[in-house]
Amino acid sequence: MTSMNICVFLSAADLDDRYTRPAREFAELLGKGGHTLVWGGSDVGLMKVVADGVHEAGGRLVGVSVEFLQDKARPVADEMIVARDLAERKALLLAKSDAVVIMVGGTGTLDEATEILELKKHGHTAKPVVLLNTAGYYDGLKQQFQRMDDEGFLPVPLTDLVFFAEDAVGALAHLEESAGVR
Repeated sequence: MTSMNICVFLSAADLDDRYTRPAREFAELLGKGGHTLVWGGSDVGLMKVVADGVHEAGGRLVGVSVEFLQDKARPVADEMIVARDLAERKALLLAKSDAVVIMVGGTGTLDEATEILELKKHGHTAKPVVLLNTAGYYDGLKQQFQRMDDEGFLPVPLTDLVFFAEDAVGALAHLEESAGVR
């Protein structure tokens, strides 16, 4: 495999530079690496920043929007699918991807993150999952996951479920190494 379809779960909110700059950096690395962004299809906020960055760096864009957010969907992408609801959207995002990156986000991103980790925990997927801990955003979640692992709540080691990356380079390097991309 020389390129990957990388699903990115992230916020559609307009965020400040401490979040947009690292997101742009990751997007540029993804695009320059010849990878495809699989994302929620939105053309606003951080989702737009990442889609723009991937597109500008030569990567492909595969969006999966949802009917009630269709008015916020990116008008031009290599592929755009509109799901009936959020459950179908998550299923399509995962089906179209080889790996998952969880970037900063709110409850929707957290929902998507826990779903992929639950699928992985039960052996329903072996896709690599990276949690990109931009500006320490997920420090509390990382601590909670570690406690779950330490106290026996996870049937597999936390390190088998998710890789915590502190920067874009580390996130993409882990994904490429996991998939044997050189």
